[in-house]
Amino acid sequence: MTLVGKCVKSRHGRLGSAGGAKRSEPKFVDSIFGSLLFEKQTFMTGISPTTAPRKTRRQKVFAVLPTLLTLCNAACGFGAITIAAKIGPEQISGTELLVTAAQLIFLAMLFDMLDGSAARLTNQTSDFGAQLDSLCDAISFGVAPGFILLQLANPDHKLLMATAIPFPPRLLWAIAVLFMACAILRLARFNVESDEEDSHEYFSGLPSPAAAGVVASFPIGIRELNEQFTSASLISKYLQPTLAILLPLITLAAAVLMVSRIRYAHVFNQMIRGRRSRIQILQIVFAMVLVFVVREMALPVLFCAFAFSSPVRALWQRYVRPPAPVVAVSSDTDAA
Repeated sequence: MTLVGKCVKSRHGRLGSAGGAKRSEPKFVDSIFGSLLFEKQTFMTGISPTTAPRKTRRQKVFAVLPTLLTLCNAACGFGAITIAAKIGPEQISGTELLVTAAQLIFLAMLFDMLDGSAARLTNQTSDFGAQLDSLCDAISFGVAPGFILLQLANPDHKLLMATAIPFPPRLLWAIAVLFMACAILRLARFNVESDEEDSHEYFSGLPSPAAAGVVASFPIGIRELNEQFTSASLISKYLQPTLAILLPLITLAAAVLMVSRIRYAHVFNQMIRGRRSRIQILQIVFAMVLVFVVREMALPVLFCAFAFSSPVRALWQRYVRPPAPVVAVSSDTDAA
């Protein structure tokens, strides 16, 4: 090879190497910025990007627990309806039929309390969970209590004695439908008006689980009443026909209170998180004594006391004992 050819070759080789260096320069710069971004993200968050997908999968696993608890709430409501309709998985007859359906509603209340606590503990509160909870509550605390009311008035269950003046069946059906509709409206209003920053110490209107407890507590209490007193006793003779007339009216009142604006205390949050006053302690002691004395018959008394004490207190404060007017102090008086 001639000297000129070697020079040309060496020149092309240097040019080629220089061109290759220029082409690889962007990759080198990207790697530098990529490493700096990696170090910055790790320093600020304390989490390596390579471990982020693992955390996401773990959060998805934790989100299953609140969802399962909410679905158990709906399963209890569906079971209460099917058992009250005598098409449940087990053949239950007699007075135990409606008692079992009422117990499933109380079990649904337990799941309703646990799903919210589980979602907050695992930091998995979301709009999906709130909407799912309301749909399940509509079944357990809206449809199921209304159906139990219709079945409780049926003389085939033999829980309530037949009255001399029977309740009109169409009016009874209308009350059950109204109860279901008010429960759905109450849940929809709660979803729209509630906020994550609320303390949830008070409710606007009677909560749907408490309204369902008012209806579901009567089959359990009436069974205890029938076991404690015979049908020939004066208490059973006069009390049961009275309950047969009052129960639809109590259900109607509970339905109206659900869509009202009367303020109800959040008993669980105030007892567990807040400071307990002397009146609250006395109420707890009275409830424990009542349960010890009359046992299951205390359930209708306690739920009706919670449902109707707030409107009675509101009427008392508004008409009987209005609050004292606030006297405004003028600026002239302050200056003097």
